[in-house]
Amino acid sequence: MRKLTSTILTLALGITLLAPNQAHACSDLIVGPKASTDGSIIISYAADSHTLYGELYHWPAATWQPGTLLDVTEWDSGQYSGKIAQVGRTYNVVGNINEHQVAITESTWGGCEQVIGTEGLMDYGSLIYIALQRSKTAREAIDVITGLVDQYGYKSTGESFTIADKNEVWIMEMAGKGVGETGAVWVAIRIPDDCISGHANQARIQQIPFDDKENCLYSPDVVDFAREKGLYEGSDEDFSFQKAYNPYDFGGLRGCEARVWAFFNRFADGMEKYLPLVMGYEMDAEPMPLYIKPNRKLSVADVQNMMRDHYEGTPMDMTQDIGAGPFKVPYRWRPMNFTVDGQEYINERAIATQQTGFVLVAQLRKDLPDYAGGVLWFGTDDANTTVFTPVYCCATEVPWCYSEDNGSLVDFSYTSAFWMQNWVANMAYAKYNHMIEDIRPVQQELEGGYFRAQPLVERYAMELAEVEGEEAAVAFLTRYSSNVANAMTARWKQLAEYLLVKYIDGNVKKEKDGKFVVENGLVVSPNWPGYSEEYYRQIHEGGYEHLKVPKE
Repeated sequence: MRKLTSTILTLALGITLLAPNQAHACSDLIVGPKASTDGSIIISYAADSHTLYGELYHWPAATWQPGTLLDVTEWDSGQYSGKIAQVGRTYNVVGNINEHQVAITESTWGGCEQVIGTEGLMDYGSLIYIALQRSKTAREAIDVITGLVDQYGYKSTGESFTIADKNEVWIMEMAGKGVGETGAVWVAIRIPDDCISGHANQARIQQIPFDDKENCLYSPDVVDFAREKGLYEGSDEDFSFQKAYNPYDFGGLRGCEARVWAFFNRFADGMEKYLPLVMGYEMDAEPMPLYIKPNRKLSVADVQNMMRDHYEGTPMDMTQDIGAGPFKVPYRWRPMNFTVDGQEYINERAIATQQTGFVLVAQLRKDLPDYAGGVLWFGTDDANTTVFTPVYCCATEVPWCYSEDNGSLVDFSYTSAFWMQNWVANMAYAKYNHMIEDIRPVQQELEGGYFRAQPLVERYAMELAEVEGEEAAVAFLTRYSSNVANAMTARWKQLAEYLLVKYIDGNVKKEKDGKFVVENGLVVSPNWPGYSEEYYRQIHEGGYEHLKVPKE
């Protein structure tokens, strides 16, 4: 069974491969307030794209004159789409959270041809960032998103959105109406407070509880449109949004639903029964539930570390198959599928992946004032080797290391967090099992320090608000967010320099008391770690006759 379920799987006839060119293939995890250790709602997001620069967006709060128009630019392509009416008041937005602790994230799942939106104005990225500027609650954000789609049309493929505030969290799934129609069909389900959930580029909502008006919202034609397009025949009661608009195929299970399974599997019991489904062996098996109760409560750190997952300890463990090589590298370069002598194969797609632009964990708390309650734990590049720094939802400026004006995908910058994170990560990819042992302590030291400081920082901010007013607290938290992020970037630059010096040319310099060992002005002879015993045995058993040393 272990051989059969290794990362590189021989595909059966007719199986659809993982889509290699999806613009944003993202992972979203969700924790309800009664499922978290501190009563906060926690959501996460990895914006995974080969063309996305890791930066932190910002829209300041503003008032607008009647008749003002807003330019809409498609998030994926940067192309101008058109104009819509601006509202009278917009809220401060930093990244994917606003000043009222509303946070929105997404994952794209495409869907069948009949439900790709082509005629409208609103793409999924614009819906997110405009809704954040206009919403005080999650339900209000749902109304804004669906209202914009109704008025201006939908211009994206199928999407899953996480929409949260300090009191509740929802998953909303939306699909376009195809060529010639501008609207969308959608459904939104509230995640119970004591549960965890997630989505990762695969529609997940099954049957719709139409009578539960408090916890379920939907477009009036969500079922009728599927019937009209020939996607469903049957009763409303039996209708499955996922089966109609984004049917399972091998790629949707192995490359997408499996990431949600990894999250559930780490924090809930009995998930082994879904392995045949998510590995693509039994595509007609029972779907995973939309949400489950975890076997313990989760912290922000738990979610951050889950975003670093490579299926470790599961049959899809990326450190254990042939692609990991002698240094146990849990990364596979694209494309994800390949063919040898007419046989098709795939590589795994885990939550943590090298092409991430930015990653976040949003912490939303109703027991604190909004300016201190909402924290965007933000990082750039690969979640596994990044550092999540706290950026408060009230922040009126973006840290320079995360600024849109600091570097780009083609402009290197030593003060850009994205580039410093990439420097460290790309060195680690070559010698992972050695370098990760140097990266983890620095990462844990920084993040642990932020968590220890958090209650003190927030207490001071609230005391400051009582004495000098909320504006003073906002200014303090803005400075704190920037100082922490910029200091982290400088520390990561030091780490990159250290790794380069230590591991140059395949050697490992000897260290003592935190310094490289030097004797008589010269560096002592370094360690030669070579390769793993497993790697040497593969050569021994692989028939490489030309590498054998003749026996005397």
